[in-house]
Amino acid sequence: MASTSGGSLLVHAQRALRTVWARAIAFTVVAVLFALAAGVVGAWIPFEVTVELGQNSVDSILQIIATAMLTATTFSITAMVTAYSSATTIATPRSTKLLIADPTSQTALSTFTGAFVFALVGIIALSTGYYTEQGRTILFFGTLVVIGVVVITLLRWIGHLARFGRMADVIDRVEDAATSALIAHMRRPTLGARELTRVPAASFPIAVTDARYVLAIDVARLDALAHEHDCEVYVAATPGTIADALHPLAHVSVPPSQSLRDQLSAAFTLGRHRDYDQDPRLGVIALAEIGSRALSPGTNDPGTAIEVTAALQRVFSRAFTTDTDHASQIDHDRVWMPRAQTRDLLTDAFRPLARDGAGFVEVLIRVQKCLAALAETAPEHRALLRELSGEVNARAREALPRRERAAVRDAATGQTI
Repeated sequence: MASTSGGSLLVHAQRALRTVWARAIAFTVVAVLFALAAGVVGAWIPFEVTVELGQNSVDSILQIIATAMLTATTFSITAMVTAYSSATTIATPRSTKLLIADPTSQTALSTFTGAFVFALVGIIALSTGYYTEQGRTILFFGTLVVIGVVVITLLRWIGHLARFGRMADVIDRVEDAATSALIAHMRRPTLGARELTRVPAASFPIAVTDARYVLAIDVARLDALAHEHDCEVYVAATPGTIADALHPLAHVSVPPSQSLRDQLSAAFTLGRHRDYDQDPRLGVIALAEIGSRALSPGTNDPGTAIEVTAALQRVFSRAFTTDTDHASQIDHDRVWMPRAQTRDLLTDAFRPLARDGAGFVEVLIRVQKCLAALAETAPEHRALLRELSGEVNARAREALPRRERAAVRDAATGQTI
């Protein structure tokens, strides 16, 4: 998990809940309470509920569970680390964050850890005489429940491993993250603030000395501070951009006190690495990186680049057709924020593919068809898409023979672009 500073407690809580350690701790606590509850419940039951279990049967079962779950936990960790390494090698390092946050793998690892702890606590409690006869019976049935949960989780985990960390899985994960972030941006491009086109000259910067990426912004908090101090806040560092001594987080319309500087800075969640949540560009950049790596001489995999192009088309098609009725709604009237430009988003997505795919006619044809389809989907961006199509043609003229250049050109001119 990237170290962060500032930001709201809600943002930090949401990020913590997506980590494997948080889920593992929760499952472990539940396992301990579940194992100890058998003794307490057994003592409270006013009537006798005992079953002939055979000598030391519960203890033997718990021993088996402890041994098996330690092995399963080690296997799961190895499989997860292997998937992370594979994604870094075949796709892009930016995708590993999505694999780490995978709920299925986190649940599997947490379940196996929790079952292991449950077995250990049960063994220790049995050896100390913690359970009555009724408690041993309740522990036995509780153990059966744990075994059922483990078996179901193990079957799901085995099926999940068949595609976890593979190229198609990575592309799908990055596509989903890019789509979610881009749709959220289209719906609320300035997060409810006023749109900023130029920072007023008579304003005062709020800067940080340690270079960090902006991960999230608590715009409501900025607006509350602006009203409290009767000023305007002009956000300069949007999610995905880096803030340092030269590039301030924001500007404020009045000379800020040190207290106000600290409070405004605290509304920004900063980290060493970019995050997908509020960053509309990171997802498309990651997809373009996957396509570019596939087109490198050492990989030479144009098929993956074509799949990435199709994924980018789906991302932008969904974003361009999303409901933007409330995009201009202003909820925080004293905060001003620039929006990510569509030109930058499209350039991030398709320029690397056109550059690195210049020697692959099939890739350039697919890119041209994608741009043509997007022009039909979003006519308001047709001029920009036509410009990108011209860049693709220019790359083809430099790298391809005449017949293949004509095929790339026809892929664009044959459509309404």
